Amino acid sequence: MKIIKDPVHGYVEVSEALLPILDSPPVQRLRYIRQLGFSHLVYPGANHTRFEHALGTMHLASLLCRQLELDAGDRDLVTTAALLHDVGHGPYSHATEVLMREYMGRNHTDIGHVLRDEALSAEFVARGTDPGEIAAIVQGKHRLAGIIHGELDVDRMDYLLRDAHYTGVPYGTVDAHRLIHSIKMTDSGIVLEESGINAAESLLIARTLMRPAVYFHHVGRIAERMILHAATEHMNVTGIDRTEQLLAMDDAAFIRELCTSPSPAAQEITGRVLHRRLFKRALWAGRDVVNAPALQGMTGLAGERTIAGEIAESAGVEAGSVLVDIPSFPTTMSVEVQVTNRHDLVDLERISPLVKTLNDTRRSQWRMGVYAPPDVRDRVAMAAADVLHVKKPTKQDKLSI
Repeated sequence: MKIIKDPVHGYVEVSEALLPILDSPPVQRLRYIRQLGFSHLVYPGANHTRFEHALGTMHLASLLCRQLELDAGDRDLVTTAALLHDVGHGPYSHATEVLMREYMGRNHTDIGHVLRDEALSAEFVARGTDPGEIAAIVQGKHRLAGIIHGELDVDRMDYLLRDAHYTGVPYGTVDAHRLIHSIKMTDSGIVLEESGINAAESLLIARTLMRPAVYFHHVGRIAERMILHAATEHMNVTGIDRTEQLLAMDDAAFIRELCTSPSPAAQEITGRVLHRRLFKRALWAGRDVVNAPALQGMTGLAGERTIAGEIAESAGVEAGSVLVDIPSFPTTMSVEVQVTNRHDLVDLERISPLVKTLNDTRRSQWRMGVYAPPDVRDRVAMAAADVLHVKKPTKQDKLSI
């Protein structure tokens, strides 16, 4: 047994069986992958890593396995999956997820290729562990997947607590232990007892408040889009076939690759990010002022580049001076609750009116962005409003509430 001091959970225990997994290259790589991408440009303390989060998720998964009274085999499977659940991330975590989807056709939960690592494969054989089951849990395709991959999973519990701790943002408060003690296993999967409703609501509130404050903060989004543009320019010169090699790097190697890129554009924009000479918001619009459903068909690098090109041409600026950011709409939060006095399953929204309010709030938080260097921002703003047919605010919109 190894004891590791963690600033969020106190002391985290790692079993002897998990130590070889912990020390394997894919997990150790996570020490050098920032948990929050470029959020450190907003919150200087946000330098925590995916490695810390993996440990915290494993710790909470172990507690939940104990609560659910799983047998030793299932406990080992779940805690191993929890420790490995983020090994598929590229540099700067979600910042490079778009590249992974666009050029490799997968996302960070598709970890089958990582599980074939020599050290991991040897350990799985020695332990009699099926890597396919671990991959299925991480992807949400296993009977035990709800522990790590669901609305009330231990992954979310840890990252909300951890991200709030390191950013200093006070919105990520989650009563993880109360939640864990209120979760039970049924034939339909992981559900929540009625006694845990308040704790579940606190987690959903934390997710909702952390979105605009941390996860979708405009400065972080701008830096991510700049780096994506730099990486794309780099690969246009070096070849798309090097995408897998690029995304297997850690943060430092990735930035070094872009800083020494044969593409002058990649070098220039990466330098801007490193020295925090960021683009500015030319447009930051909610779904009430843009044709949001139509824009959803333009998500992805190709669609965003098309719109950026149209705006740049209209503004009379170079194409690389306009970056477009169209996030996907937030998914609806829904949690099944075991209502003990009726012995049936109902959606939490039927019991807690707060859930509908939070889902409405999440939808209202959606923003699309158009970013440009400060010296051309005004020209780009006017062009973006024209190209995207942005609705002008009415007098009613301007009235104070």
